[in-house]
Amino acid sequence: MPKNIVITGANRGIGLQLTKQYVNQGCHVYAVCRQASDELNQLTNVEVISGIDVTDSACLSDLASALQGIAIDVLINNAGILRNETLTDFNNQTIVEQFLVNALASLNVCQHLLANLSSGSKIALVTSRMGSIADNGSGGRYGYRMSKAALNAGAVSLAKDLAADGVAVGIYHPGYVQTDMTAGRGDIVPEQAAERIAGLIARLDMNNSGVFYHSNGDILPW
Repeated sequence: MPKNIVITGANRGIGLQLTKQYVNQGCHVYAVCRQASDELNQLTNVEVISGIDVTDSACLSDLASALQGIAIDVLINNAGILRNETLTDFNNQTIVEQFLVNALASLNVCQHLLANLSSGSKIALVTSRMGSIADNGSGGRYGYRMSKAALNAGAVSLAKDLAADGVAVGIYHPGYVQTDMTAGRGDIVPEQAAERIAGLIARLDMNNSGVFYHSNGDILPW
């Protein structure tokens, strides 16, 4: 029986490439997004669930209803945003926005879909090494760094809380990826990042649940 994969932010970038990765593996993908892209709509063996704002509790209730009774094998929380704040251009609104999308929304998605998870299910959280305190060598990007650090903290708690249920949690930095978020800058393309993340998820089990990985396989510092 094909595995059921749920991916947020699936309309472009890493999320779209992860969707393609799992379709090519013969999985059935539930592609969650605010607005579907033409490229996403053209894929086969994909059920697109659009109109989902992951920061909106009503939308998450709609998502839970759409997935009612579906046993989720892998839940990938990929949706995220990047804004830029500096000490001379500090913006509380964009910082809060990043916390809501990057940190809180991912945990809310997991909470709304708990009934779909069982022993052997996996949760993947796409985070960033910019959320690492020890790895911060350049400063700046206050909202993004703090929101990803918050996501990392929440992910570790999630891993501990779900351990008794046999649900493993992966925490993954995709690399510096050439996406719209990075304005096309980066060291690797989305296809490579997606392939790496899918590989890490395949190796995810209760022994490495809650570990912070670079997509190249290195363990990152908190």
